[in-house]
Amino acid sequence: MCGISGWVDYGRDLRRERETVQAMTDTMACRGPDAEGMWLAPHAAFGHRRLAIIDIEGGRQPMTADAGDVVAALTYSGEVYNFRELRAELTRRGHRFRTQSDTEVVLEAYLEWGEDFVSRLNGMYAFAIWDARREELLLVRDRMGIKPLYYYPTRDGVLFGSEPKAILANPLAERVIDADGLREILAFVKTPESAVFRGMYEVRPGQVVKVRREGLSKRRYWRLEAREHTDDLQTTIRTVRELLDDIIERQLISDVPLCTLLSGGLDSSAVTALAARALAGQGGVRSFSVDFAGYSENFQADDMRDTPDTPYVHDVVRHVGSDHTDIVLDSADLMDPAVRAAVLRARDLPLGIGDMDTSLYLLFKAIRGHSTVALSGESADEVFGGYRWFHDPEAVNSGTFPWLATHTQTGLSTRGEFLNEELLRKLDIPAYRADSYQRALAEVPRVPGETGLQKRMREISYLHLTRFVQILLDRKDRMSMAVGLEVRVPFCDHRLVEYVFNAPWVMKTFDGHEKSLLRAATADVLPRSVVERRKVPYPSTQDPAYERALRAEVTRVLDGAPAIGCLVDAGKVRTMLDQPMGAVSLQGARTSLEGILQMNAWLGAYDVRLAI
Repeated sequence: MCGISGWVDYGRDLRRERETVQAMTDTMACRGPDAEGMWLAPHAAFGHRRLAIIDIEGGRQPMTADAGDVVAALTYSGEVYNFRELRAELTRRGHRFRTQSDTEVVLEAYLEWGEDFVSRLNGMYAFAIWDARREELLLVRDRMGIKPLYYYPTRDGVLFGSEPKAILANPLAERVIDADGLREILAFVKTPESAVFRGMYEVRPGQVVKVRREGLSKRRYWRLEAREHTDDLQTTIRTVRELLDDIIERQLISDVPLCTLLSGGLDSSAVTALAARALAGQGGVRSFSVDFAGYSENFQADDMRDTPDTPYVHDVVRHVGSDHTDIVLDSADLMDPAVRAAVLRARDLPLGIGDMDTSLYLLFKAIRGHSTVALSGESADEVFGGYRWFHDPEAVNSGTFPWLATHTQTGLSTRGEFLNEELLRKLDIPAYRADSYQRALAEVPRVPGETGLQKRMREISYLHLTRFVQILLDRKDRMSMAVGLEVRVPFCDHRLVEYVFNAPWVMKTFDGHEKSLLRAATADVLPRSVVERRKVPYPSTQDPAYERALRAEVTRVLDGAPAIGCLVDAGKVRTMLDQPMGAVSLQGARTSLEGILQMNAWLGAYDVRLAI
């Protein structure tokens, strides 16, 4: 895993722009703390910061392929899990390798198969290839969008980077947010290709962006397709398990210490248990979880969380024999100004969800002291239908994104309610969401003759696999890479996603519970308590001290000269603050108060110009 940056310009000699390319690359230092590199050519410049995972010595970048002169150059972030098979095939075709890295395999695969080689890759990746023979650039992102990649077209080329901050380090990029950018921040819909900053774009999952002298073009090399599912239930369960066994085994390949993230839920427990089985005889698996001081002892159930995580985490630890560590945080940790600033810098945008971002960052930071790679249960809910709103007829038939329809549970629909009325009318967030929803529905692949509940649940699944999952994968990537930790996501393997997407909804809920296929496929390696546990989201602190600190900080901002002053309705905010302690919950006003603090800090730190 790494951070990449670059610049293509057909109108200038980029060999003279070393200082600017260095500045772009330096912004990626957290993503790649182990090494850095730069490659400059007349019209292309690549920067690279490396987090060394495979072939520690040989995988340095940017990497070039030479035949007297440079034929192609690559700056690459991610992991290709089938690189050994590809390497063997390329060797049979006459390629000779200097390293043991997957990076070189990607470069040689491009030279062998051209642009179509991307369809052969299994993994999480974002990379740029400069073909010196054609003087053209390829920007490529993995199928599910696990690894990020942004670009900013210029008059004579393009800027690109793993994160917006790499692009913004170049003077050609303007730090401007227009009305659509602000809508994207507030709407919680994750429009494909939107990068919020005006003029900047995100390479869509499964997309190739090509830059030539003649201009820029885009194509999708992968997208979800609808197919008739012909396997019976038992065959489907067995296939899911076989896929998971293969995926976990592939993703355990690492030349550095590796662990799992364990929440005590079905998803992370299944990953941990299967990893423990695969590593039996090799020292077993190490696992980590997050907890809050006094959380289990003082836990209060709500609409989203029936039970605390820790008892279930420890059941799994005993069952699989993992070497486990609980990372326990308190409210002072979560409100630490330096930590909150680090989270905002990792995000580049005020997109966070308060303490759930901060605690994830602190969890990853603690893990990084022991491991460099972690396997996560992220995305199983989107793949197998785990969220409670999948099973809520009102949310399913609401005519909008289901995670917004259940705003009383999630608080997501309240984002932006602190803005002044004039701005709210101008932005018209409901209309923006409605338009985004209709465009998403128009993309959904169909099976001829599919009707009723199965048709609707295919739509719901598609919305989650192309929109909602991107919100969470982005959060996971930013928080982990901010501390130099690679987090792998087994449930995002495209083979599993494709297979389960086409399984009928009645199969996905055959036992009357959420994620029936995953539960049945992994029940034999899990404790009964976890198999029977209902879905519980990532934890959020319930400590009253956190709410008091949050209120105090918002009050301090309002009493000063807030950067957000031109946007916020101070009267609305003070009304929220006048509510009694405990009324400011995650499900409502607390989400807004968190948003005020992050938006204010962002406007001040990023020198953003609002064009609304």
